[in-house]
Amino acid sequence: MSKLSLKTEGEKYVVVTRRFNASPAAVYRAHIDPELIQQWMLGPEGWSMPVCINDARPGGKIRYEWSNGKGAGFHLTGEFVELVPPNKIVHVERMHLPDPTPDNHIETTFEPDGEGTFMTMRMTLPDAQTRAAMLATGMEGGMETSYVRLENMISANAELNKMAS
Repeated sequence: MSKLSLKTEGEKYVVVTRRFNASPAAVYRAHIDPELIQQWMLGPEGWSMPVCINDARPGGKIRYEWSNGKGAGFHLTGEFVELVPPNKIVHVERMHLPDPTPDNHIETTFEPDGEGTFMTMRMTLPDAQTRAAMLATGMEGGMETSYVRLENMISANAELNKMAS
């Protein structure tokens, strides 16, 4: 059973929640450290992220490039707006498929939840049509696969696993 919940609100919002068996500091770090991101944010099996630029500071640039190893791929660009370690990341991103999609404003929070972390990612898209197109890509399945990978990575990494909030 999936631990990920994806819900829509109004015409332009998507809210993703998931609980992790790790501290907020560990989950936050896994979202901003390029070496860690390249290990888990891969989407479906068989994909890789050969390029990961993640300059985690207000105004810092983001560029992720994914490849399926068979000639297909896409990339994402963006920039950070606000970082409040280890509890919040606010950024803007756009997918390039190959043309850039409209900006997706994302606020991700990491709240202590017992021995773990409850993550809430709130995406704000410009309109219902953009949201529908994004959801039609099958992003929910790729997100859950990536987040399972993230949780397994933290469990296997003693340093990350011991991070306290």
